[in-house]
Amino acid sequence: MTTTNEPPPAVEDLLGDMERRFGEGALMRLGDAGSRLNVDGIPTGALSLDVALGIGGLPRGRIVEIYGPESAGKSTVAQHVIAEAQRLGGQAAYIDVEHALDPEFAGRLGIDTSQLLIAQPDTGEQALEIAEALVRSNAIDVVVVDSVAALVPRAEIEGEMGDVQVGLQARLMSQALRKLTGVVSRSKTVLIFINQLREKVGIVFGNPETTPGGRALKFYSSVRIELRRAETLKDGQLVIGSRVKAKVVKNKVAPPFRTAEFDLMFTADEYGISKTGCLIDLGAEPAPGAPTGSPTVIKKQGSFYSYGETRLGQGRERTKAFLREHSDVAVEIEDRIREERGLRGPTMLTPEEGVGAAEPIAKPPPKKKARARAS
Repeated sequence: MTTTNEPPPAVEDLLGDMERRFGEGALMRLGDAGSRLNVDGIPTGALSLDVALGIGGLPRGRIVEIYGPESAGKSTVAQHVIAEAQRLGGQAAYIDVEHALDPEFAGRLGIDTSQLLIAQPDTGEQALEIAEALVRSNAIDVVVVDSVAALVPRAEIEGEMGDVQVGLQARLMSQALRKLTGVVSRSKTVLIFINQLREKVGIVFGNPETTPGGRALKFYSSVRIELRRAETLKDGQLVIGSRVKAKVVKNKVAPPFRTAEFDLMFTADEYGISKTGCLIDLGAEPAPGAPTGSPTVIKKQGSFYSYGETRLGQGRERTKAFLREHSDVAVEIEDRIREERGLRGPTMLTPEEGVGAAEPIAKPPPKKKARARAS
């Protein structure tokens, strides 16, 4: 059998027939569809999480689930994704099923609330129909459904308080996701579902935690991120934030099971994800695969941090304050981190006008020789 690069005539006839019957692009070669199948990402606002995701953010045209216990930062991370999409010139919508969105909090995270679309549906069916309409429009870059656990089927709302409704929410999600998956894949939208945790009954061995809404969302999601609060950050006795650990438990666009940590701050200087904290974490650790002893972007000696000839500060909080004041240095550090880790996409920081230049490391003055005492 002679092997040639020319496709058989029957294949060309088949491609033409499929295009006539089902429309352009119904059947194509993977090489021809490569540009359409490439996955772009929208940054999360946490560079460490973008690195763990592998493509620099959450993938467009895919379904994403963010879940975890209460006060882990799920809604905050989703709102940061909205802020990043708006910063890049995109549009976003927030389906507030829990009826708990705080406009002031969202504004402090960087969201332009005057441009954010918001819906507060009465039933789960209404929420998912709104989500489908938003995605079909192909005019929205990010759609957030907050949360799956709060999606109440219409039959449950119309029934009595004590009525037993078995599997209604799971069937609702399964039916909706069968429709949404194809719609989302043909769009540029990131569809984010926020979910909570529940305890399985009667589990003695193994993990008793599960997410409500059945198994459908687990299967249809291209990315699943688990968030947990690792520690509470304090300034003396005052709580100023929390350290969050994120684990990418499922990833269809990059290697899965990577982890990331970042700070969620609630102070006058920083609100939400600490972008400068992510720079310090990533800059002070060697890039994956680098030989032992390789130089890092940010050098740490004891409690002091430095970048090249520039001393950044003593201690983590002072170093973060320095990077906020000198965003030109912060942008340069971020560019180097992205280059080291092969991370594409826009930078999360932009140089601000009127920012002072950083000072080089000051050399100590020469010691004066002690004079001999006159006898």
